Amino acid sequence: MVPFDPMKLAARQLDRDRRKTRAFPGLFEHKVERMRASPLAYLRGTAPLYYALLRDHDELRDAPEGDGWIAGDLHVENFGAYRPHTHAADDEPHVERAKPAEEIATFNLNDFDDAVVGPWHADVLRLSTSILLGARSAGFTGPASLQLLRHMLEAYRAAVSDRGAMPPAPRPVEELIGRVMVRTRRELLDKRTEVVHGVRRFVRGPRYREIPRALEVGATRAFERYTKRLDDDERPEDATSLEVQDLAFRVAGTGSLGSLRVAVLVRGKGGPDGGWIFDMKEQGSPSSGRLFDVPKKRPARRVESAMVACLAHPPRMLGTTKLGERSMLVRRLAPQEDKLDWASLSRNDAGELAPYLGALAGAAHRRGARKRPSRAWTSSDLARIEEQAVLLAALHEGAYLAMCRLVA
Repeated sequence: MVPFDPMKLAARQLDRDRRKTRAFPGLFEHKVERMRASPLAYLRGTAPLYYALLRDHDELRDAPEGDGWIAGDLHVENFGAYRPHTHAADDEPHVERAKPAEEIATFNLNDFDDAVVGPWHADVLRLSTSILLGARSAGFTGPASLQLLRHMLEAYRAAVSDRGAMPPAPRPVEELIGRVMVRTRRELLDKRTEVVHGVRRFVRGPRYREIPRALEVGATRAFERYTKRLDDDERPEDATSLEVQDLAFRVAGTGSLGSLRVAVLVRGKGGPDGGWIFDMKEQGSPSSGRLFDVPKKRPARRVESAMVACLAHPPRMLGTTKLGERSMLVRRLAPQEDKLDWASLSRNDAGELAPYLGALAGAAHRRGARKRPSRAWTSSDLARIEEQAVLLAALHEGAYLAMCRLVA
């Protein structure tokens, strides 16, 4: 039996969040407000708590074989649509290959900030816990939530064992891809920027804030270093396309709040409607490092390596740079980026989506494998993961309620 004091767990996480966000006024309150939305939202923002629980309780680490690159913070809302670097492979049927390169989108894992080389089980168990919390938050009964989890685990086992091709994308994913495919760069710019005296700049407010002049200079130089390291097939022919027009401090995510994140607006194709937006995100010690060895790479290189290893087609213009002593992951944002709202899914949609997420996770682990299991995972292995996920869902639900009391 796992000893459990939800008030202590919640207080420890809140203390960590206060320290991490201390340099950014109002960010702690913003993170708490996001996590108060639901137990699933709480899980999203508390990866350190998850790994502390695994570290402190041997029974939660009882796992079948399988080792390699893992995402580290795998949950149902760390999958999404994005524009990939190249056209999709045959095992990614949801990508529209007939479209030109500027108009394609894919759906896959999209967050590797906590990536390390470790047991697949850590990812699968976190995804399983999020399935249960997400299903319960969406009003599913206990039996229906468990059935959803079992379908996800079965699909994961088949995919990681390379038994057949990826299943077709479910209706929610197809509809998401259909929506994002028609979005334009102008729409992205209008949503995040404004034209001032004929020149676009980020709209300052909840999403974008001013950054100090000294940091602005350093960020510009850091971005220029990133552009010089781009592969030839991703570097624009016109060098002026990557000239910086504006920078802002970006507020986004939940678990990553407190890390420096800089939005960069560049000239792009020129004119007020031709700009491109980039995201420079600070990478540090992964939460998974509490339990597993962290590869001896600069943090942003570690994240980039994991994405390249696990995804057949990582996001386009992915790269790294340094901003002072900070290691920064850089990528170009596209109109095609979006996520599914798990809480709004119908029972039928969730029933189709859960196994698809399991299959995507299995395919990613298979690509990034370092040590394949000597045998396929058994039904007993999956039942043990289900048991662990039930326990972790209860622990996170309790810590979530305790956090709500502490910040009331």
